[in-house]
Amino acid sequence: MARLRIAGTTGLVALAGAVMAPVSPTPAQQEFAQVTIQQTLIIKRRATAQKPLKWKEKKGPKCVALSQIAGAAVVTDDAIDLVTKSGDRLRARFSSNCPALDYYSGFYMKPTHDGRICSDRDVIRTRSGAQCEIDRFRKLVPKD
Repeated sequence: MARLRIAGTTGLVALAGAVMAPVSPTPAQQEFAQVTIQQTLIIKRRATAQKPLKWKEKKGPKCVALSQIAGAAVVTDDAIDLVTKSGDRLRARFSSNCPALDYYSGFYMKPTHDGRICSDRDVIRTRSGAQCEIDRFRKLVPKD
């Protein structure tokens, strides 16, 4: 193990760029120092404007298992989009407008006895207490 004799704080600065040579000091002359060299790399990427995806609606399922829903988003006052754990995107269309849905930016789904949410049977509840009946599900696919 190489031992260094460093005198004062100027020795610390010189240590970073100097070639180190082993020294055998006597026990009374031993001094210890710690040198930390840090390096930071900053990568900046220019933001590019991406066009929002356009979706095309196709025929969807009658029911969706609640356990398969990974996320949801309010898109209009007559529909919400659901994202499944498999990555599919579905749009739940309501039988009529649900204006309080967009205002409060959220909704509730009450679990059913069979663990599914079905069109022409189930409703979602807005945060204000209104109920919106699901008319049908549509599968969403990106437009070309």
